[in-house]
Amino acid sequence: MKRKTYVLGFLACCGLSLAAVMAGSSPPASTTVTAALAPAAVAGPFGLATMSDESIECIECHKKESPALYQMWGESKHHGANVGCFECHAAERDDPDVMNHYDQRISIIVSPKDCARCHEAEVEEFIGSHHAKGGRILGSLDNVLAEVVEGNRAFVTPGFPEGNSSAAVNGCWQCHGSQVKVLPGGTLDPATWPNTGIGRINPDGSEGSCSACHSRHTFSAEQARHPDNCGKCHIGPDHPQKEIYEESKHGIAFRANMDKMNMDSSKWVVGEDYWHAPTCATCHMSATKNQPITHDIGMRISWNNRPDISVRPEVSDAKMGLPGANVPWQVRRQNMHDVCLSCHNQGWIDNFYMQYDSLVHLYNDKFAKPGKALYALAKPAKELPTVGFTHDVDWAWWELWHHEGRRARHGASMMGPDYTHWHGTYDVAKTFYTHYVPALRELIEEAHESGDEARSKAADALAVKLDEVLNSDDHKWFLGKMDPAEVARRKEAAKEFKARYDK
Repeated sequence: MKRKTYVLGFLACCGLSLAAVMAGSSPPASTTVTAALAPAAVAGPFGLATMSDESIECIECHKKESPALYQMWGESKHHGANVGCFECHAAERDDPDVMNHYDQRISIIVSPKDCARCHEAEVEEFIGSHHAKGGRILGSLDNVLAEVVEGNRAFVTPGFPEGNSSAAVNGCWQCHGSQVKVLPGGTLDPATWPNTGIGRINPDGSEGSCSACHSRHTFSAEQARHPDNCGKCHIGPDHPQKEIYEESKHGIAFRANMDKMNMDSSKWVVGEDYWHAPTCATCHMSATKNQPITHDIGMRISWNNRPDISVRPEVSDAKMGLPGANVPWQVRRQNMHDVCLSCHNQGWIDNFYMQYDSLVHLYNDKFAKPGKALYALAKPAKELPTVGFTHDVDWAWWELWHHEGRRARHGASMMGPDYTHWHGTYDVAKTFYTHYVPALRELIEEAHESGDEARSKAADALAVKLDEVLNSDDHKWFLGKMDPAEVARRKEAAKEFKARYDK
């Protein structure tokens, strides 16, 4: 075991986890605590009766050297339960990141595997979620951007003698997480630490970082419930959920009623302990009258809008080998319905989901599916077919789905109309018609003029597909071939508009 566990061994004998003790649970009626256990720390009704000698020694020093950390820990539930520095940071001799610290074996990183000694259920849910797998982005096109297009290998560290990109280290890795590299003596490579990326790959082999949301050393549930907590990562051009939330009626209600949200309550059930507004945690994680808290944020999501084409979440879970592969989207949607029913009636919820689904299908069918098919045919027509971001086609397709398409879909999912339209479908359409299509036409011409037979043949196939797409019902207006019935509807709508305002 990585952490010294004599306290937890005592609790196990009582049929308890430390999480249960901190919540105030009592031993089963059949449990008898014998005098033979007396030398171990004795559990009180809300934690351990005494602080370990090792933690007391840590605290005496950190009180002087790191007073803010000491104060944060002092107002935490860990402090109230007599869980100190050593209970979390103690290490075994053979741990990969063990270091000698004032004659104690410790490790700097407290990983989910460590937290699971007391919070087993929470960690099990978390490690089965997409959050914990965020570090798997390493090697993706996002990293090609940060490491090659935006960066270089000038950031040389002991763990990376060939260098690394500062753009990736300071950007991508701080949200997604990176693989933490251990140097001799248990110190951590500066390219990979500090890092609280939610999918951090830890020296003990575990994935994830609990402190990504429960910032140390207070580990506050109140902070984790606040929308700002999610804004460290869920913000920006490609995943602006925090900004969408702020625009929505939900976010407006939260800001108007922050003092009524009871966010520091140990029990935080929507409809019982608060009712003025939902936060991100309310919808995706927190308890309802019918559901417990979950640390798998995918269990209430019925579309995965991260890919270029939206898919059902069980599909992406299966690809990643996650337990959610066995949970169909209909079950997850019903889980979210249960949250919504705290404030809305069933008819309202059903109609909202019809609106949301229609936007996802619009994006998928009109832009994403034909756009992806065109890009697959465009790659062999390029001069550098295996290298991304070297042609306008690459950039246009990337921004269409990765930035603009995500904004449209996320905006609809969270009722942010400006992000759905002006930052979403408007930008998707603008990019498709004024950047992507012209870039494809230019590529076809370049390939035909290159003298390269393979490129020219690829361009022929691309030209046929582009002609097919643009002549489809969704796009033929762009060629001046709008359906006559639609032309008539547009004229009538313009006439009615002028009648309303030209007075």
